[in-house]
Amino acid sequence: MLVDPALAADGGKVADFWLDNGMEVIVIPDHRAPIVTHMVWYKIGSADEPPGKSGIAHFFEHLMFKATTNHATGDLARAVADTGGSNNAFTSYDYTAFHETVAPSDLELMMSFEADRMRNLILTDDVIKTERDVILEERRSRIDNKPQAVLVEEVEATLWQNQPYRIPIIGWMQEMEQLNRTDAVAFYNKYYRPNNAVLIVAGDVEPETVKTLAEKTYGKVARGPDLPPRVRPVEPEQNTKRTVTLSDARVSVPGFLTQWVVPSYHTAKPGEAEALDLLAEILGGGNRSRLYQALVIKQGIASSVGAYFQGTMLDDTHFTVAGAPRGDAKLADVEAAVDAEVARIASDGVTPDELEKAKDRYVRSMIFARDKQDSMARIYGSTLATGRNVQDVQEWPDRIRKVTADEVKAVAARYLVLTHSTTGYLLPQPKTEN
Repeated sequence: MLVDPALAADGGKVADFWLDNGMEVIVIPDHRAPIVTHMVWYKIGSADEPPGKSGIAHFFEHLMFKATTNHATGDLARAVADTGGSNNAFTSYDYTAFHETVAPSDLELMMSFEADRMRNLILTDDVIKTERDVILEERRSRIDNKPQAVLVEEVEATLWQNQPYRIPIIGWMQEMEQLNRTDAVAFYNKYYRPNNAVLIVAGDVEPETVKTLAEKTYGKVARGPDLPPRVRPVEPEQNTKRTVTLSDARVSVPGFLTQWVVPSYHTAKPGEAEALDLLAEILGGGNRSRLYQALVIKQGIASSVGAYFQGTMLDDTHFTVAGAPRGDAKLADVEAAVDAEVARIASDGVTPDELEKAKDRYVRSMIFARDKQDSMARIYGSTLATGRNVQDVQEWPDRIRKVTADEVKAVAARYLVLTHSTTGYLLPQPKTEN
């Protein structure tokens, strides 16, 4: 089925079709340069992991680069390098994605590699042990050695009381150490199937060509058992204010972040997620935002400040504000000023002018995204992997344009309630008396 696009890169039509084995395929034509981005998104992330097996989704992302019955370890990387292309992968709470950017003439080769490792990995105990050591070291370097990362991990573990988003994507160290071949094989057999995957191809290709190549490669992979809908534990009502404090000798400038549970694009009522996106932009989305203008420019008490809304999630998500002091300013003063700006929007709303400017910036961001194949592929891939569809992507700018000032005020008043928040403080280690 071809759908008329608001968001095709160069005016072509975005194609959306299914292979007989249940794999969905999206093609985003962009003929401005002889390049193609090829992505496979699996609807499996860290929030889907069995209890006690945290980190298995990210671990398996690593294992997908090992040998198969048809290719040695490293063959894919060498093939991509030989074409002058690039490749990588990433794991999130709700999905795992693998991608290559190559010349259009090499698209079939990339498809054949991905289709092969979808079912033909060779997982030995030696392979498991070696790669497990890699992810353990990755956790040490990316999380344990960075106080800021540790704080975020602890805040999110405190914010979520029942939802698996409280578990870090990379996993808890003590559980990662126990991951084994039995865990990996079970995970592979359950989730790595064409009917649990979405193929996104963006670039100098035609939908008919992609369909032919996809049927020739992915179409040969057998459909797996249909998975039940992803239904996760329901988060209880947030009704307390909680704090997390981390003091570390490596910290020179203190900072804080506050988070609230809010709906995502997948769980929100009509218009709410769009209003939250615009609220984040107006409140702390850059140097034009209220927080930046008030705390950095006018008062001069903050070195950094911002607000963030991660709307592309399968379940509810979080809204974050954060800041750090400048010079002799106190962290408490920055936090109080941020809280005051949040409360001001909740009580007084936003002006028509700042709302329209925020809308312009957001709609332009989608226009700018069209200039990059991988950006468009990621927008479509993350949307489809979290329960929504092509139409949701294409109608997003119109929905942003329709948000009213009253709707922005309403989501601020409803969700950004300080007595229902979780705040983390990152502080220097107190000096001890000799």
